[in-house]
Amino acid sequence: MKFTAIVLAGGSGSRMQSGTPKQLMSVLGRPLLYYSLAAFEKSPVTNIVLVTPAGEEGTYLSEFRGYGISKIVCAAAGGAERCDSVYSALQAIRENHIPSDFVLIHDGARACVTQEIISDMMAAAETYGAAVAAVPTKDTVKIADSEGLVGETPDRSIVWNVQTPQAFATDLVCAAFDAMYEKTDGSSPRGITDDSMVVERYGGTKVKLVEAAYTNIKVTTPEDLPLCEGILRQQGWT
Repeated sequence: MKFTAIVLAGGSGSRMQSGTPKQLMSVLGRPLLYYSLAAFEKSPVTNIVLVTPAGEEGTYLSEFRGYGISKIVCAAAGGAERCDSVYSALQAIRENHIPSDFVLIHDGARACVTQEIISDMMAAAETYGAAVAAVPTKDTVKIADSEGLVGETPDRSIVWNVQTPQAFATDLVCAAFDAMYEKTDGSSPRGITDDSMVVERYGGTKVKLVEAAYTNIKVTTPEDLPLCEGILRQQGWT
């Protein structure tokens, strides 16, 4: 089976309060994005499609191939929303005839992804066709009403925090995204916050939750950087 990793690095990272895009910020002497790409380079995935800011595809390809990431087969331009960026990558897979039975869609800012998580997601994709990395929530969750008051408190034992990679059969996820954009006449759909939502809503497929790790954090705000560095040191990235 052929697996393609789609690594998303097309955002501006405005919440990092930095003039440098967060995926290029230095962490242990290398760009943050390097670590997720290097993890997939070491893994059994066949290819990597890198999603970059529009117009910077060539720059990113040159830089990260220079770090020895040889599995990157092409770069795709990021869009206005996450789902636009994912769709751009899926179209690149089809247009470039990249052999791909399954895709693993991953946030480039989740630098601490491990080989175990990647392998577990690959196995889940083959078994279920659709799966997401996740962890059981540690906190009590409240659902607010329109006035900002507590409307509901769900049972914590059934609440999970979703991460990436999210893994899907390529034909399934492509068909779901096609159906979504057909319904919206090609415009960016609202309210889609992760890839599994597209498969659930437009592919009619149940998605398997696969327990990952609390260390598989996404770097989003400045306080995440030292935590990310500490985890990477523990994982042996020095």
